Amino acid sequence: MSPPPPPLGRGRKRAAQAFDAALDDTELVAARASLAQGRWQDVRALLTSTGDDWDRRGHRVTVLALESGTAAWARDWLVAEPESADASVLLAAATVQRVLSGKDKPVRARDACHAAAALAPADPTPWLGLLRLERNMGTEETVVQLFDEVRHRYPDHHHAHHLMIARLAERRTSAGQDPLHEVYDFANWAVEQAPADSPLAILPVVAHAERYRVLAAAGLESTDPASSGHWVGRRARQVMKAAFDWWLEWEREDHPRRLIDLNFLAHAKFCEGRGAEAAALFHRIGHHQTPVPWSYPDRDPFTAFRAARATALGTV
Repeated sequence: MSPPPPPLGRGRKRAAQAFDAALDDTELVAARASLAQGRWQDVRALLTSTGDDWDRRGHRVTVLALESGTAAWARDWLVAEPESADASVLLAAATVQRVLSGKDKPVRARDACHAAAALAPADPTPWLGLLRLERNMGTEETVVQLFDEVRHRYPDHHHAHHLMIARLAERRTSAGQDPLHEVYDFANWAVEQAPADSPLAILPVVAHAERYRVLAAAGLESTDPASSGHWVGRRARQVMKAAFDWWLEWEREDHPRRLIDLNFLAHAKFCEGRGAEAAALFHRIGHHQTPVPWSYPDRDPFTAFRAARATALGTV
């Protein structure tokens, strides 16, 4: 497992405070506040109402798991309701988060996820937790197997596809900007498999940003994404145009993670130098900026987002 990140400096603390992983899910924000006060019953109601909307369930469980006290409250919930699949899934996600934060052992998270999967065999969320866990520390074979477990239960799982893109982008760094790199093949395959209105249509843009992260970190690209040239080649322009056209036709205001896609797309359009198109996306994003990809490769995301938005809005 990689070492924990260094303590946040003043700029990083400001950036962390500027982002809310809940995005625009007001019901999630309210339930999270209740959980912080020990009222897990509100979380139970939230997850019950979420049902089998798997992307929304994964989003809500993952965000709730970010809170430091979630694991303890989930255990209290399980004491009260030992057969609750929702409590077990939440405990699993919270234990994964504790491992990722360097506060617990991977074996405990794996056990918790498998226990949750046994209680909720149709739910991809425990497998999403395992995929989040192994995305950095697992073998490629393990990561692919976990992705298949998620996809078997819900083929269009948004978060799982993003995790796979991030992992695949890290293959063969020395290949540079190879347009035949496997991360691009995977993104294109996922788009072909998905329905026409699926947000997975944005995956080629995500792949392009994740590959930039890897190359810039290795010193093979400029650390300033807007001046790197990564977004202005012929293939890159085709990818950005297709994704922007999809957004114009299908904008999925109902999807719980659409603002993550909009941030990737706004970042790409800004780096491409398409100020007017970026401005339209910034208007839709509002104050729901996300840390990635604005932090790539190692930037203060708050500062990068604010500067890009001011520049883009100044062009229209």
